[in-house]
Amino acid sequence: MRITRCQWLLIFAICVNLIGLCYVAWTQQRLDDDDEDTETEAYGDRQQFEGNELGPQQQTTVILREFEYFDNGVPETITSVHNIFPDLPVVVIADKNPYPPLEIPKNIVNKVTVVILKASLSQTYAESKPENYIHTEYLLLLPDGIRLHSPTILESMIIQLKSFRESNVRVVALKVDTVDETDQAECLSLNVDLRGWTLTYSKSQTNICDAVTGVHGILIHRDDFMSLSQPYVRPLPDSLYIQTTLRKWKVMLMISSQSVSYSRLYINPHNRWKYTNNYHVKLTELYNNFGIKQVIQPSGLTDWYGCSKESARCFGTIVDDMPEYLYEQKWTPPCCMKHLKFTALYVFKLLESAGVRYWLEGGSLLGAARHGDIIPWDYDVDIGIYKDDIVLCDQLKDLVEGYPVEDSSGYVWEKAREGEFFRVQYSASNHMHVDIFPFYEKDGIMTKDTWMKSHRQDTEFPEEYLLPMERIQFIGMQVPVPNNHRQFLEYKFGEGVIENPQYPNPDKVKMSKSL
Repeated sequence: MRITRCQWLLIFAICVNLIGLCYVAWTQQRLDDDDEDTETEAYGDRQQFEGNELGPQQQTTVILREFEYFDNGVPETITSVHNIFPDLPVVVIADKNPYPPLEIPKNIVNKVTVVILKASLSQTYAESKPENYIHTEYLLLLPDGIRLHSPTILESMIIQLKSFRESNVRVVALKVDTVDETDQAECLSLNVDLRGWTLTYSKSQTNICDAVTGVHGILIHRDDFMSLSQPYVRPLPDSLYIQTTLRKWKVMLMISSQSVSYSRLYINPHNRWKYTNNYHVKLTELYNNFGIKQVIQPSGLTDWYGCSKESARCFGTIVDDMPEYLYEQKWTPPCCMKHLKFTALYVFKLLESAGVRYWLEGGSLLGAARHGDIIPWDYDVDIGIYKDDIVLCDQLKDLVEGYPVEDSSGYVWEKAREGEFFRVQYSASNHMHVDIFPFYEKDGIMTKDTWMKSHRQDTEFPEEYLLPMERIQFIGMQVPVPNNHRQFLEYKFGEGVIENPQYPNPDKVKMSKSL
């Protein structure tokens, strides 16, 4: 049978089409394989990541700790994580059972563990410990409202953290795109002065810093996180950065490149107020827990979290001349010191206006001689006056033991129960105070009627030290002191007392040589 020319052309066309179809199918298969490989690599589903290591999903647990019960986006945040990282475990940590209950989607509920920190008779001790549910190398701490858009972000954060393995950068913070500028993440320098009860924040000039403010995610090694004193305490990340700064760890702020966004919560004005109020309550609890009384903001403004005129001072009754904070290697809380200075300045100015002759005594004179201020660990101010001048001061002359008098400025004047001297307190509630000791001259010696046996410096002295007096700088003003005050101090305390500071009772606690 003879094949015509037309038939040959038809056969040729069919073969070309078959070859084209095969090529298209082969190319599509290659593209699908490449996409699958890329997706698998980005999602971290591969078993190899940087050598023989597990992929990002196998190395990381997401932690959701910072959210409110009354208004939150926890289900949506978890869904966002699951959409990008379907195998990433999520641990939600709450102080108590959330109410209303969290509505976690059923299709991902098996990937989520909710841990309640509050002890309950219905659960075991181990069930309230989040670390029992965290078995990965890394933790990704996410704020409520975060939305993930790229599968590569987790791997990028891990690579960044690994790149600083030999440095003190132990945390990677992920900057999140936000609409509100007040939510924008910013790097800060932080100084934690536990001895001075103070946090000092300032703006950092680089993206490697001590703390980050604003909305951001945090990647940290599990072992580092668990080594913190109180890893789960709220508010996060405030509590975390205080603890990492104490360990001299640094944070690297990483730009997200629109791979993460933030869905702002608390749109309702009442909920916004409630959230703000709850945050400040938690922050106050945190500072009280960590022993922080003063927080200096990057703007230079100071927030106080210690005592006030309406509250008691920050420490209790003093035993053996040693306030309790000295046993904790701390000095006088700054709020107490501030109120002590207010009281001293108030008393000085009032005595001067009344014409009362007064001078610094004891440890107060010692502080003035050393650095023109109150000794950093002192808890009162001591002054001497001429007993004959009491009648010149209306606040002193009519005082009767057991009947304190509150003046128009809220300061409380009283005749001390411990002996023949006077005390001026910051307020009826806050007992930071100035002690006023009346001296009188006897045969050229200044003496008084009450002596503190535990105070070695409490002794008579020649009146010539007061004839005349001189003035030196003390708490911001020129204050009267005995002439030749160095000799006067050594007469009372011993030689070298100015250059060799020590605590009031060195038999109880000795001062470190490094101070």
